[in-house]
Amino acid sequence: MNILVTGAAGFIGSHFVRTLLDGGYPGHEGDRVTVLDKLTYAGTLANLPPHHARLDFVQGDICDAELLEKVFPGHDAVVHFAAESHVDRSVEGAEAFVRTNVLGTQALLEAALRHDVGVFVQVSTDETYGSIDEGRWNEDEPLLPNSPYAASKAAADLIARSYWRTHGLDVRITRCANNYGPGQHPEKLIPLFVTRLLDGEPVPLYGDGANLREWLHVDDHCHAVRLVLDGGRAGEVYNVGGGTHLSNREMTGRLLALCGRDWDLVRHVADRKGHDFRYAVDDGKIRRELGYAPRWSLEDGLRETVAWYATHRDHWEPREDREAGSTKT
Repeated sequence: MNILVTGAAGFIGSHFVRTLLDGGYPGHEGDRVTVLDKLTYAGTLANLPPHHARLDFVQGDICDAELLEKVFPGHDAVVHFAAESHVDRSVEGAEAFVRTNVLGTQALLEAALRHDVGVFVQVSTDETYGSIDEGRWNEDEPLLPNSPYAASKAAADLIARSYWRTHGLDVRITRCANNYGPGQHPEKLIPLFVTRLLDGEPVPLYGDGANLREWLHVDDHCHAVRLVLDGGRAGEVYNVGGGTHLSNREMTGRLLALCGRDWDLVRHVADRKGHDFRYAVDDGKIRRELGYAPRWSLEDGLRETVAWYATHRDHWEPREDREAGSTKT
């Protein structure tokens, strides 16, 4: 199979590509991969294996229709990770999110349709559902996004679904919980807190820290995406959960303990505009249909993640790269 993976110089997409090329996904040992990535601030070639015989890299914008005409021929599937994904940045300015997440997705879908791509996996987020006071969202819940980021992903999901319903393109959508793991950009909650705590610097906690999130290790997320690529059904949505829910304050406590720091480094800051209180997905569908189950406990995943940042300072220094960071969730 020849697979086009967008945004794979970033955190999640690069993990998917590395695992595939390392033989981590049965049945894909001989696959060729083309990575299409713009190399924005959140992507780097250092995330990808150098000079791999089955990997081709193309630097470019997913909104560039002329480029897509050159890249798409010969590919059997698309796994679409490319996105502007930082909520705080979307609150400050939504234009880049609409352009990349909405128009870029539409350009990819159009190219996939023209070039008879067999499967298109749209990688999305549980944030498209909005906030839920109790219980869990299943895949039939209405989309009620509250941030410009989430709204742009919801729009992309609906456009993707329309290409299935209108044109018969085999589109499969995943909506995941909050990701974490080694190599994540330091603007997101866990790496932001870890990198600052390792240096003995204060960390910002929104409001009272009561907001609840479900956490998903990047390896479990990519495993789920592979299952959907291989066995998902056209036109279907698959929620992907991690199984562990914590308040932001509880997560802060765990990270303080792992980094050997105390609560005196925590600074409560003004809450984000439109801050969602609670996310929780019902991932029973992907478990029943495709045999998905998280393999990482949060305890083991956080321990591994903190250890990685402690030994990979070159990933998150110089310090200026994380000055604009926030609690993401």
